[in-house]
Amino acid sequence: MGEVIRGVLGTGPLRGGVALGRLARSWDRVVGDRLAGRSTPVRLERGALVVSVESSSWAAQATFLAEEIRRRANDILGSEDVRSVRVVVGRPEQNAPRSGSRRPGGV
Repeated sequence: MGEVIRGVLGTGPLRGGVALGRLARSWDRVVGDRLAGRSTPVRLERGALVVSVESSSWAAQATFLAEEIRRRANDILGSEDVRSVRVVVGRPEQNAPRSGSRRPGGV
C-alpha cells in the first residue's frame, strides 16, 4: 500500500500539490517574515513556482529575490522541483489555476 501511495504522490499533479502544501506551511522560511505576510505560493507546475503578491512594490522585491526563493524552496522540499519563480500581482484566488472546461452544474 505504501509503495502505491508513494508512486501516486511521486508523479503528476499530486506531486506538485504536495510540494506546494509543504512550501505554504514553510513560506516564512522561504521568503522571510515580511514578504511571507505579503505573498503566497499559488501553484507549482512543470518546475515553475507561481508566487502571488499583493502589490507591484512587493512584486519587485519578490522578483529581485527569485533565485533565492527558488534555492530556499528546493532546500525545504529536499529536491530540485522548483526550476523557476514567476511573480504575479493580485489576491491568490485571482491567480489560482482555472479548469476552463467546467461549467456550472458540472456540464
